[in-house]
Amino acid sequence: MSIYSVINVVIGFVTFVIAMDGRGDPTPYLITGAVLLALAGLGAGIWLFFVRRSWTRGLGLGLMIGWALWSILSAGICTGINPSLYT
Repeated sequence: MSIYSVINVVIGFVTFVIAMDGRGDPTPYLITGAVLLALAGLGAGIWLFFVRRSWTRGLGLGLMIGWALWSILSAGICTGINPSLYT
């Protein structure tokens, strides 16, 4: 979970800085950031879970739980799934 938190802070910060640049529509940048965070949390988590090693199974679950907790606790703002970001 802590590894995903670091990934989320880095990708989220870079995404919001680029999106709030003021040079056009920020929606494509926010969508790209949301997809990257979902791939990092869910995609890599599912892949690591099915590698069938003891340490990868725990890391995969941690990534998926981290993505879910960040999504729930921030109402989807930190993971880019909140619809109000795209209006």
